[in-house]
Amino acid sequence: MVDDLGEPVPLATPPQRLASLVPSLTDAIEASRPGLIAAATDYCTHPPSLDVPRVGGSKYPNVDAVLELRPDLVVANAEENRPEDVARLRADGIPVWVTAAAATVPEGLGSVRRLLTQGLDLPEPAWLVQAEDLWREITPVRATAIIPVWRRPWIVVGRDTFAGDVLHRLGIANAYADHPNRYPRPSLDELNEAGADLVVLPDEPYEFTADDGPESFPGLPYTLVNGRFLTWCGPSLVEAHAALTAAFRP
Repeated sequence: MVDDLGEPVPLATPPQRLASLVPSLTDAIEASRPGLIAAATDYCTHPPSLDVPRVGGSKYPNVDAVLELRPDLVVANAEENRPEDVARLRADGIPVWVTAAAATVPEGLGSVRRLLTQGLDLPEPAWLVQAEDLWREITPVRATAIIPVWRRPWIVVGRDTFAGDVLHRLGIANAYADHPNRYPRPSLDELNEAGADLVVLPDEPYEFTADDGPESFPGLPYTLVNGRFLTWCGPSLVEAHAALTAAFRP
């Protein structure tokens, strides 16, 4: 088997103990087969009942702690995890499955399906089929938004991102969809001159609130959203469709 990046994943039998370095994959795997996750990052908040050893953050995990646990497989992501950490785990004999940074919802769900059904030898979960059905249609554009994910400095969603496609399917175009970078760092003046109709403010990775974020865009309507609904490719997509549709209802 090979992962999304074409790297071999040497598994003789389906893995029974996984270390997950990606919060959305932790949620997807645990929802599909409870008990497979043996270690997770500090940011793996779902499912809330998950009680396993924690191995630091996604970007800077405690690789020594992962190695001590000797999982059958580590799951990682090309955007969220550092190549040097993946390389060290592989050098110590731990198979690692790296998922690609999906540019669309269908790409993301296809990647998760391959991990679950091929990598973990699980049946296709019902939540995945439901998520595909819910997110298949694309609503005509009714507004253009800027989508900050950080401030100090300001960082926004740019081209070819999962979050951008989530909003696109709900009729919200991304003002920076044609930018050369996936996560541009425009100045605040540039953001306010982008010609957007709306500011979408998620609560992760930066926790925007009604008192922290909207004041930077005077006169521009804003919508606060659950960041997990916007960026996680997993079972939360089922709940996310109704919640985000309601948030952007005219």
